[in-house]
Amino acid sequence: MGILDSFSLKGKVALVTGGAGRHAPAFIQGLAEAGATVYGGDLRVDRMRTVAETLAERGLSVIPVPLDQGDEQSIRNLKTTILDREGGLDVLVNAAVGRSMQDWTDDPMRFSRSMQVNATGLFSVTRTFGDVMAERGGGSIVNVASIQGQVGPDRSLYQGLDRRPFVPDYFFHKGGMINFTRFVASYYGPAQVRCNCVSPGGIRVLPATDEFVRRYSARTMLNRMAEARDVAAAILFLASDASSYVTGANLVVDGGYTAM
Repeated sequence: MGILDSFSLKGKVALVTGGAGRHAPAFIQGLAEAGATVYGGDLRVDRMRTVAETLAERGLSVIPVPLDQGDEQSIRNLKTTILDREGGLDVLVNAAVGRSMQDWTDDPMRFSRSMQVNATGLFSVTRTFGDVMAERGGGSIVNVASIQGQVGPDRSLYQGLDRRPFVPDYFFHKGGMINFTRFVASYYGPAQVRCNCVSPGGIRVLPATDEFVRRYSARTMLNRMAEARDVAAAILFLASDASSYVTGANLVVDGGYTAM
């Protein structure tokens, strides 16, 4: 196999959780363009169907499936669906995130609800499908974290703007996800199941002409925010055999933000 061929996912099956989210459709597209049959799991099934229909128009194979990451039975049901249809799973991309908190002052119950999805749910999905991969003797798990799992918020980016930087559950869970990645990599390593993490910086959302984008871009070495495709390319690398000797790693995709 040539090096370029090692990026191919032809004949492989992938699951992207939170597939109808803001940036996940780009992740799904990248995997599908590489040849994978992609399952997009999301609580918002109608939105997931819309994503699948849009990508199907480009000839990409995407299958929308219901997934409530905060519900153990929903996770088990999805496992049954994928095993019945495909016989196994090669790639898991953990992109689902519940954003129940808006500010430091929120009711603690919102933090608790966030834990159910972003901590317990993440563990359950990873264990459920990680075990499937381990039984088959290989696979790749890619966790989508954030640089906010490594650094605190920069107040100067938000001053005078209608944005809320102090969302404690998000920082808590993304930091935990990075170290959870190392644990999972160690646990499944003997079964040749790899687990890695992608930590994006700020991803531009169109239309993106506001003051925050200007400030954030100036805060990076490349003087721009990320595009969703920048992160999708990193996910494809970690999902494919191109990264066959990479596990337990956290790939930072932030234009140099955390290196300054």
